Amino acid sequence: MPFTSDELSVRAVDDDTWELLVALVYQGRDERFVVPAGFRTDFASVPQAVQWLVPTTGRYTRSVVLHDWLCGDPLAEGRLSSHDVDGILRRVLREEGVPLVRRRLMWVGVRWGALVDPLRRPGWLRDAPAVVALSVLALPLVAPTLPVLVALAVDRLFSGSPRRR
Repeated sequence: MPFTSDELSVRAVDDDTWELLVALVYQGRDERFVVPAGFRTDFASVPQAVQWLVPTTGRYTRSVVLHDWLCGDPLAEGRLSSHDVDGILRRVLREEGVPLVRRRLMWVGVRWGALVDPLRRPGWLRDAPAVVALSVLALPLVAPTLPVLVALAVDRLFSGSPRRR
């Protein structure tokens, strides 16, 4: 069990934001991460157009809360790269028993998200071949929602104010 507790204790802050009431502790083989009480999350940041495929919560909820936190101070302070943060997510999703297809889709989603976030963009090209290949394989699933996803990505890219945790 990668997390020290099966419980995730949160309270709603608003319609889209939740606050941890108790620290969330991940204990890996070589690292330990503590997401502090008071940390705010939106759970899985999934565009509404594809929430039918990957809902904002599920078996992976603790994993995405950890990912949200890792995208904050550990990334901004240079303790981890965006590639590492997203790789940790992929590993923790596997450890939590998330099925292969869903965890690969989630990894592809966070890597595309990194492309439009200036803080997370450095090193993106390292994963580009895998991201593009998996995206092509997933195309039959997401094709109906592709225009909405592209519009959201373009809006976020040019809005000048990417979401911060």
